[in-house]
Amino acid sequence: MTLKLGLPSKGRLMAKTFDWFAERGIKMERTGSDREYAAQVEGADLELVLLSAGEIPRELRAGRIHLGVTGSDLVRERIPAWEEVVKELQPMGFGFADLIIAVPAFWVDVTTLDDLDAAAAAFRAEHGHRLRIATKYHRLVREFLQDAGVADYQLVDSQGATEGTVKNLTAEAVADITSTGETLRANHLSILSDGLIHRSQAVLFKSRKASWGDAERAALADLTERL
Repeated sequence: MTLKLGLPSKGRLMAKTFDWFAERGIKMERTGSDREYAAQVEGADLELVLLSAGEIPRELRAGRIHLGVTGSDLVRERIPAWEEVVKELQPMGFGFADLIIAVPAFWVDVTTLDDLDAAAAAFRAEHGHRLRIATKYHRLVREFLQDAGVADYQLVDSQGATEGTVKNLTAEAVADITSTGETLRANHLSILSDGLIHRSQAVLFKSRKASWGDAERAALADLTERL
């Protein structure tokens, strides 16, 4: 039985994934035009399924693919109780990014989560509504702030250009992925000193929900021995 492996369908993440497997003797390449989501593999009993990085957690959760390469942040955000649904087989050493909380740089007295909690309470008292934090990572941010004891905030959805929401007056703070911090600094935002929510990277995941018969387990054992 061929294992179905979900891979990022384009961009740097796809290229680095192909390189990672090639270094381990498994050659992958796209076939057809750029508009065709098809690829082939040599050196392993795998069927490649090209998806967006955000779709891969959904397919792992549904058990429609046996394995998938995607960011650890996306799995934690999009799969409730993720450790019961998927297993981390191998961190891949690329795709690094940090999910952080950042506030306007001119909030010079707000450098920690405790400061943010106090600022949020003051903001609500002054404005009559909760301080807004723009993000697309609702589950991770909510759990992180709850554990930190931060209250009097609301999450507002942002699916792109999150760093610009403060400048555009649609949020007072942001929780977003960053790799270098340059975009945050360009938008005059400062990361809280204890505001790291998750340090993400690309990971090879195994779906616990997929069909795992003797043939699939044997194919996985052969694959993992090579990796």
